[in-house]
Amino acid sequence: MHESSRAKVDLAFHPSAKIVGVNPGAFAEMSREDFGDLVASVHPSPKEQGVPERLEILSIEIAGMTAVARVRDDYRGRTFLDSLSLIKTGDRWVIYNKLYHIENEH
Repeated sequence: MHESSRAKVDLAFHPSAKIVGVNPGAFAEMSREDFGDLVASVHPSPKEQGVPERLEILSIEIAGMTAVARVRDDYRGRTFLDSLSLIKTGDRWVIYNKLYHIENEH
């Protein structure tokens, strides 16, 4: 997201992934493709704008080939608390679902 990279979204998320949360006043649900389009539409990217990247890993729980991670990140003037469900496919982990909560706007 920090680099506005569709390719990195596609690499990090499973093809069937859902990105779900509540934007101010409205439930939002996106596919990986929709989320990739949203991320890629931000120009210049936060990185190009000189915005510092924030990704704070709060917890990770692994159970075999599945995992759950809680992370906090800043993106486009908002602080998000994300719950990420991951699955190991082959030799790498991918995000299967992202459930986000907007903690604040700045």
